Amino acid sequence: MARMTAARAAVEILKREGVSNAFGVPGAAINPFYAALEASGGISHTLARHVEGASHMAEGYTRTHPGNIGVCVGTSGPAGTDMITGLYSAIGDSIPILCITGQAPTAVIHKEDFQAVDIASIAKPVTKMAVTVLEAAQVPGVFQQAFHLMRSGRPGPVLIDLPIDVQLTEIEFDPETYEPLAAYRPAATRAQIEKAIALLNDSRRPLIVAGGGVVGADACELLVEFAELTGVPVVPTLMGWGVLPDDHELNAGMVGLQTSHRYGNATFLESDFVLGIGNRWANRHTGRLDVYTAGRTFVHVDIEPTQIGKIFAPDYGIASDAKAALELFVEAARELKAAGGLPDRSAWAASAQERRAALQRRTHFDDIPMKPQRVYEEMNKAFGPETRYVSTIGLSQIAGAQMLHVYRPRHWINCGQAGPLGWTVPAALGIATADPDAQVVALSGDYDFQFMLEELAVGAQHRIPYVHVLVNNAYLGLIRQAQVGLDINFQVNLEFENINSPELGVYGVDHVKVVEGLGCKAIRVTDPAELGAAFEQAKKLAAEHRVPVVVEAILERVTNIAMSRSNDISDVTEFEDLATEPGHAPTAIRPLKV
Repeated sequence: MARMTAARAAVEILKREGVSNAFGVPGAAINPFYAALEASGGISHTLARHVEGASHMAEGYTRTHPGNIGVCVGTSGPAGTDMITGLYSAIGDSIPILCITGQAPTAVIHKEDFQAVDIASIAKPVTKMAVTVLEAAQVPGVFQQAFHLMRSGRPGPVLIDLPIDVQLTEIEFDPETYEPLAAYRPAATRAQIEKAIALLNDSRRPLIVAGGGVVGADACELLVEFAELTGVPVVPTLMGWGVLPDDHELNAGMVGLQTSHRYGNATFLESDFVLGIGNRWANRHTGRLDVYTAGRTFVHVDIEPTQIGKIFAPDYGIASDAKAALELFVEAARELKAAGGLPDRSAWAASAQERRAALQRRTHFDDIPMKPQRVYEEMNKAFGPETRYVSTIGLSQIAGAQMLHVYRPRHWINCGQAGPLGWTVPAALGIATADPDAQVVALSGDYDFQFMLEELAVGAQHRIPYVHVLVNNAYLGLIRQAQVGLDINFQVNLEFENINSPELGVYGVDHVKVVEGLGCKAIRVTDPAELGAAFEQAKKLAAEHRVPVVVEAILERVTNIAMSRSNDISDVTEFEDLATEPGHAPTAIRPLKV
């Protein structure tokens, strides 16, 4: 048997579990692991500027390709607590990441030693497993179990805490005979699928709601095939956006209170049956449940049995991995179609596209300072179907989801449940690391951008190019809009006159100087007519210098983005003028019909 330190065994297991990249910040208590990482080779490491940033880089890395598992590494104490936000984000969106932390020696963990904190107890509510390994011989088994849990059932993150003496202890371990444990995923039965299809066939105006679980299961092609076989229109959730192309004839648009389309909500409200696959009925998607569920039969397919009935009781529930269920859905639908047993849904599907052509929001404005809608219109022109968009939260993300176009799975990478400000920069770096040949385009408001902008230096140091669109109105725009109902405008202004950049007026932070100081490139745009050229220049600069390039669009101070003020998808307030002629929405998927 081979003898090696427990830290070295951990690294060898990482490689055999398919890990090729890690993100982190070393420190005294995790240095033995870093020594093993260097000695073993085979795993590239990206040095973050903040350990929370490392956790979000790991998230972005995981979300980019099926099977990826991002790894983030930090020392003891505050490194672990800083990564809690990343773990919360990952478990909320069913994203497997592995967080590895150092720890004080086992003999003094309970003695208030320097940076000794019970990180496993802190992390347990936001992980599938969080453990401090007290016996070195258990390290291989704990890491093997970690990967098994991350891949089994509803995916999610794990934290492993390694005391420094445990890392340094030699153990018997043979990496050559190590084998990953097979993942467990519940699978639907044929009888369950037949019952679901029978309910579908009894309906007149059915919809499929496709969630992030379809993307996570790498089942998008199966979902499209099932939709095409049955002729049922598809509503992607925000996390499922990209399951089928935006221009597909069965794409009915998104539904919800904020990140939704006028036509998506209108079609949903006309439906009488909903098949949800790999979705969790998120509150920003459903709004008031009495409105959302009224007059509709629901079938819910989810990998996590306890998710079924958590938000509301469906008429029928199936605990299954999305891919396993969709394989049977496709099989059964093929047989029914061959036997002439599927209803003709063409008129219903056509009506969804008619709404799409009639119910559009205006994007073309020539105002200076510019309206944000114009930014997304120009992004649609500049960035093609291969673009991987990245965003987290705020009016920028809401408006982007209403107006941008996504054509492929994993090409809208969004932090859905947690929505932490600052997520976008590090996540984009993780995505660009996972897919270095991709066109990665991040989208942030000024406050999200300022939260973790130090991570741009990581892109400069490690030569990780991407384009970051920064829409700047010097406001906490979403919070300001939420305060309107309270008749306040309190502590949401970011404006100030920068004594070092008086040309900015009240827009405060000089993002161009900051970005350039971090070793990246930046372009400021004040005229919407110049946006297209700026995006083209940004692409060229990113390719030439291999660094992040920021395009800052100076917006009007106040813009209200369409959303419901009553938690009701049938009552969405449209604050701006709607499209009434084709020139008002020139990049819409369907030409406007008035």
